[in-house]
Amino acid sequence: MNSDFSKLMNMELFPIAGQTIHVSSLVLALVVLLLGWALSRAVDWTVRRALNRRLSAHEGGVRATGRLVRYLVLAGTLAAALNVLGINISSLFAAGAIFAVGIGFAMQNIAQNFVSGVILLVERSIKPGDVLHVEGRFVTVTHMGIRATVARTPDEEEIIIPNSSLVQSSVINFTMSDPVLRLRAQVGVSYDSDMRQVRRVLEECAAKFTPQVKDPEPVVVLLDFGDSAVVWEVSVYIPSPSNAFALRGQLRELVWFALKDAHITIAFPQLDVHFDGERAPLSLAWPPDVAGPRPGNASSSTP
Repeated sequence: MNSDFSKLMNMELFPIAGQTIHVSSLVLALVVLLLGWALSRAVDWTVRRALNRRLSAHEGGVRATGRLVRYLVLAGTLAAALNVLGINISSLFAAGAIFAVGIGFAMQNIAQNFVSGVILLVERSIKPGDVLHVEGRFVTVTHMGIRATVARTPDEEEIIIPNSSLVQSSVINFTMSDPVLRLRAQVGVSYDSDMRQVRRVLEECAAKFTPQVKDPEPVVVLLDFGDSAVVWEVSVYIPSPSNAFALRGQLRELVWFALKDAHITIAFPQLDVHFDGERAPLSLAWPPDVAGPRPGNASSSTP
């Protein structure tokens, strides 16, 4: 029985990089991989717990740090498993260098996203929970992977963003250092309005907007003298950009009813056209090739 088991363990399977793989070495490598996988999860959990308790770090930064440490442990586990198989990693890389270059061009985008994911995890410029403006839309980051980042839109849609897009393009992060967001609402009033009253009404309107924070204070400015209206802008600050879309609508609605209650005309685009027929040249007022007398110059004939 023991001899049969020993023969099974010493059975040769296949050669790799000039090294013959036996059943025993393959089983031991699988055990190392399983232990390394379990160890990586344990290390990830330990790092997150330690950072949450001692440093009170940001949740996104804690998750990113734990994930990066886990990847490092998995990389070390893979190296240990190859060593158990008797494979020299340096010689394996040297032997497969040409093959690696060939597949490198085919997997250029994947490798680019992988490197970008590592950069994001190390720099922590974007973390789970951050609110971003990417490709013309507002999204909230829910999960950061090594290849792509998953985010949720205000319409409750999940969008998968390649990490290279977040690294190579300009991205607005509304919660990178401060979650406070400035909301703006512009309105145009008639030139006949009392601008002192307009300012007073808009300031009272901004003060009544309850979702805002106390610091900074709301701002009301005369923004521009437009073609058809005097443009004013009301700015308030909210504690989080997560529901900015709905709050911006509430602010505009509050401004609308406040101006209506104060009997202040909200202007709209207008164009006045004046016709002065008396000063037009006579040759332009009536075509010369039209038969008949011209208006105002009709001749009277006696019977």
